[in-house]
Amino acid sequence: QPLEDTAVKMGLVVGDELDKLLAQYAKLEERINAAGGYAVDHKIDQVLHGLGVPDAVFNVKTADLSGGQKGRLALAKLLLAEPDILLLDEPTNHLDIAGRVWLEEFLRDFPGAVIVISHDRWLLDRVAHKIYELEMGQLVEYPGNYAKFRELRALRVLDAQRAFDKQQTKIKQEQAFIDRYRAGQRAKQAQGREKRLERYKRDQGLEAPMELDSMKLSFSPKARSGDQVVTAEDLTVEYPGKPLFNGFNLALKRGDRLGVIGPNGAGKSTLIRCLLEEQQPTSGGAKRGAQVDVGHFSQTHEHLDTSRTVVEYLQRFVPNETEQEARDLAGAFLFSGLDQDKPLSVLSGGERSRAVLAGLMTQGHNLMVLDEPTNHLDIPSAERLEEALKKYVTNEKRYSTTSSNSGAEGTLILITHDRMLLDHLVDQLIIFDGNGQATHFQGTYSDYQREQAKTPPASNGDAVTPQPAPANPKPEKQAQKPKPKSKPKNKNKALAGLSQSDLEAKIEQLESQIADIDTQLADPETYRDKDKFNTLQNERDSLARKLTPLETEWSSRA
Repeated sequence: QPLEDTAVKMGLVVGDELDKLLAQYAKLEERINAAGGYAVDHKIDQVLHGLGVPDAVFNVKTADLSGGQKGRLALAKLLLAEPDILLLDEPTNHLDIAGRVWLEEFLRDFPGAVIVISHDRWLLDRVAHKIYELEMGQLVEYPGNYAKFRELRALRVLDAQRAFDKQQTKIKQEQAFIDRYRAGQRAKQAQGREKRLERYKRDQGLEAPMELDSMKLSFSPKARSGDQVVTAEDLTVEYPGKPLFNGFNLALKRGDRLGVIGPNGAGKSTLIRCLLEEQQPTSGGAKRGAQVDVGHFSQTHEHLDTSRTVVEYLQRFVPNETEQEARDLAGAFLFSGLDQDKPLSVLSGGERSRAVLAGLMTQGHNLMVLDEPTNHLDIPSAERLEEALKKYVTNEKRYSTTSSNSGAEGTLILITHDRMLLDHLVDQLIIFDGNGQATHFQGTYSDYQREQAKTPPASNGDAVTPQPAPANPKPEKQAQKPKPKSKPKNKNKALAGLSQSDLEAKIEQLESQIADIDTQLADPETYRDKDKFNTLQNERDSLARKLTPLETEWSSRA
């Protein structure tokens, strides 16, 4: 506005006044340029397009936007503000794959700090440098991306479990000694050890590592479908001024794993309804094969009677339709206590998804059609679903009705923006471009990405880790050669000369050192320092080797 006001004044004056205004106008223009003023419109367009907001929505009032559009608009506003730190809570919730890819690139180039809460594993793998997990009321830090987090977390849980098991073994051994010699000549020694044991349990007692509950999920078809599951010929759907897809052909066979991706509103769900003969296409047709039993998970759950409680909804899916069976099924999907009697209408999106998945699991469908199944699921639930679907499409011979029964019994159609789920499950894709074209691609999502980038497949990177395995046997055999079976006898002779008190003192000293190391290994802080972790691990292995013959000698005397 000051620039426009100055321009107006310049038209009304001459001479020195005009020169002053010209200088003022030049300074204002310089300030605007420095602040990127003339590039603002371009930046706004770039961010909105990147997040999947089309030009047609630019002049729509925010009150008239859908929930997803409002979410993308709020995210765009935040990114355009260029703050020093970005706090993002589930930023990919309303984004299609193209929007997620754009956001990842933006965050990787963002010069400030980013804190993101997300269930998008693919995003965390490519953006995060450090991950904090909220576990039992505490934040546990892990350096690296999501893949590294899974690796380090598994190690931490393993070390914590090992420390706990070792401690329990020690406690049981001590308790066995105390119980055995409580009365008799060694009663005083047993009493002293009992007091030490109580102090040890009080001061150094460890708790078993706890894992978060996850759904007990398993899909298994009750009957085998025909070889041809779904076929489509010249399938076309057009709306006035908007073709969704034209002349689409498909032959889906038993055991196929098909993913469907594309921009929001491109026609993915419409295609599925046509393939399942639930919607009449503009032209062409689709047909289901023989004995195809469809289980359909819709992202909107429009078929649900939300006035029913969780138990009432599940009761019709269990074999005998008893309330107890329904409650057992609800419990397996993490509904406990009063939650089982809540109406579906008051459940969160994730809870409602779990209820629908529980019902689907019991039916034994041989064709599963899942539309955004992980949208409202947390990461453990999404990974449990992924594991169950992997087994569902595993190449196994479950039936013997014919000798030609080969290939996976379950067939999967997956519509999702969850790239990790796609990459781990499907081996072919239908890609909608949003302009009326749908392409059938043979390969995984990673294959498709490589094709899009026109780079040679990065197979070497995947092969680097497993490759050393074949090279290990020789060194292992060489390492096993020096296994001196005669030396333990000499050692045992030496140990046999130790008094009982000296033997127990040595055992106690080594166990104390090992317990101290196990405590450090169970501490998340240890995993921040790789050298420290390796040193502790090697030291523990060395102490454990020294402890074994001592324990053997102690057991032989007991």
